[in-house]
Amino acid sequence: MLLVASGAQAAEAVLLLVAATATAIDAAAGQSYQRSSGIALIVLEFIVVAGLAWIATGLARVRPWSRTPAVMIQVFTGIVAVYLLQAHRFDWGLTALLLALAGLAGLLTPASLRALTRPAPGARPGKTGTGKTPVNRRS
Repeated sequence: MLLVASGAQAAEAVLLLVAATATAIDAAAGQSYQRSSGIALIVLEFIVVAGLAWIATGLARVRPWSRTPAVMIQVFTGIVAVYLLQAHRFDWGLTALLLALAGLAGLLTPASLRALTRPAPGARPGKTGTGKTPVNRRS
């Protein structure tokens, strides 16, 4: 399921890249409200695309640090999807909503949660965490 979450995250990065490219083309054609704000938004969009791709890579490599930002991105994407649907932009809104739901489903399955959980400080794999071996007591 982590591959589903990683794929959703990567798809969101690609779609944002498409939107950023369209914004850059519009700004170059002089169709932005103000040239300076258009350029600033384009730069921010490309920075966010790089961040989304980095987090998707972290999920694909099962890195524990990637879980929290990935969940937050999926929640934010879901909120933006609702706004897009309310604005009657069903093409972008429905796509964003489906990707957010797929990403959350992939991240919140028990297997994904176990895979992305950091070990307790000082714990070693295969140990109980107390430093003592369990004693078998018979009554």
